[in-house]
Amino acid sequence: MTLTNKTFIITGASAGIGQALAIKLAKQGSNLVLAARNQAALMKTADDCLKAGGQAIAVPTDVTNPEACQHLIEQGVSRFGAIAGLVNNAGISMYATFDTVTDLSLFEQIMRVNYLGAVYCTHYALPSLKASKGLLVAISSLCGKHGVPTRSGYVASKHAMQGFFDTLRIELQETGVDVLVVSPGFVATTIRDRVLGGDGTPIQASLQDESHQAMSVEDCVDQILQAMVQRRRELVMTPKGRLGLWLKLIAPAWVDWMTAKAIKSQRQASK
Repeated sequence: MTLTNKTFIITGASAGIGQALAIKLAKQGSNLVLAARNQAALMKTADDCLKAGGQAIAVPTDVTNPEACQHLIEQGVSRFGAIAGLVNNAGISMYATFDTVTDLSLFEQIMRVNYLGAVYCTHYALPSLKASKGLLVAISSLCGKHGVPTRSGYVASKHAMQGFFDTLRIELQETGVDVLVVSPGFVATTIRDRVLGGDGTPIQASLQDESHQAMSVEDCVDQILQAMVQRRRELVMTPKGRLGLWLKLIAPAWVDWMTAKAIKSQRQASK
């Protein structure tokens, strides 16, 4: 897959992986249609893309609103024509064990952003993607393959995303549209600034600094770009992540124990 003069729509493009991916694509000469709720940050990303050599428009979008997602796709098609790729990257997270949750609506909120937002955008983009034989990209997580304590709502949304796009891959086999599911581990992004507590409100406090053991955004985006060019079906980042998938098949209880131990250590370190 070539990137020059191709049009990509990216949700969650105001920060983190989405922002870095947009700028990398701009350096390859791509056209970018950028979506996020933070208009000021989104405009800055668009400006950075222009400086990097690409073309870019910012379309402030709340992906939980189907009409807003339809407007996003229409703006992209109107400005650049055929869509070569849709990158579903918008996301929020949580940090609370299920038995401490007091506001169950946080599960709906996370599901609407992380999962349904991807469903809505994909629905409206699919006709254009079929016409161009384009690429669907879902930025999921290793949490879409394993259970992780304190993140039950986030994990559920990523499992839903994994199942949805795995199904679409099969349904779209004869259309020329490929589906790539990306599963990073810990990446040093600002998603921790959008973490909800058990009461459904942002924690607004720093969690444990995981940056020392997290993949850099730069490394993460480089891997995503390579997988997009190769039109791969799946990208599981880090040797540890790939090993975990195999171990889950032969020793699932041990993987559960190790995951619980790791999260417990993180919580104790953050106190």
